[in-house]
Amino acid sequence: MLSTIARLFGKSPFSPLQSHMKKVSACMKKLTEIFENLQHKPPEELERLVDELSKLEHEADLTKNDIRNHLPKSLFLPIDRSQFLEILSIQDNISDQAEDIGNLLILYPTSELGYLCDHLKALFQKNMEAFWDTRNIIKELHELLESSFGGIEAERVKTIVDRTSREEYEADKMKHDLMKEFFKTAEEVKTPVFYLYIRLVEEINQISHISEKLANRIRMILELK
Repeated sequence: MLSTIARLFGKSPFSPLQSHMKKVSACMKKLTEIFENLQHKPPEELERLVDELSKLEHEADLTKNDIRNHLPKSLFLPIDRSQFLEILSIQDNISDQAEDIGNLLILYPTSELGYLCDHLKALFQKNMEAFWDTRNIIKELHELLESSFGGIEAERVKTIVDRTSREEYEADKMKHDLMKEFFKTAEEVKTPVFYLYIRLVEEINQISHISEKLANRIRMILELK
C-alpha cells in the first residue's frame, strides 16, 4: 500500500485526497441504494446492504489511515499540511455519517415508518445535492493546482461552494418543515417510530452540514492564495 500511496503523491499532491473521496462516494452510492429500497426490500436484504456499506466505510477508513501514516514530511504541498489532513478528516466524516445512518435504518422495521419513509428519502436527496457538489470540488483540485489557485478555475470552484451553501440552507429548511409537520400528528405514532424518525432526520441532515464544511475549507484555501 505504501508504494500505491507514494505513486499517488508522485502523480499529484491532491491525488490521495481524490482517491479517498472515491471511497467516500462509494459509501454514499450504497446509502442511496439503501434509501431507494427502504419500502421494497425485506429487513434481511436491507441488513445485507448496510453490511456492504459498513465494508465500504472500513475501506475508506483504511485509505485515510494509510494516507496519514505515509504522508511524507518532506513533501512539497501547495497547501498547509494541517489543511491537507483536515480536508481528509472531513471527507472521512461523511463516510462515517453514511454508516451511522445505515445502521439506524435497520434498528426497527422500516415498514412501521409508513409514509415517513418518503419524507426521509426527500430529505436525503436534498442533502445529497450538497455532497455531490462537494465531491466535484475535490475532483477539481488538479485544475486548481494547475491554475495556481486562481483565474477562471478558482472562480468556478467558488461558484460551486456558494451553491453547496445554498443547498445546505435548503436542506435545513426542509428539515424544519418536516419536523413541524411531523409534530402535528406525532402522538399518533409508536414511541420507537417517534424517536427513530427524529434521530434519522437529524443524522441525514448532517450530510449537507459536513459537505458544506468541506467546501468552505477549500474556499478558505483559495482566499489565502
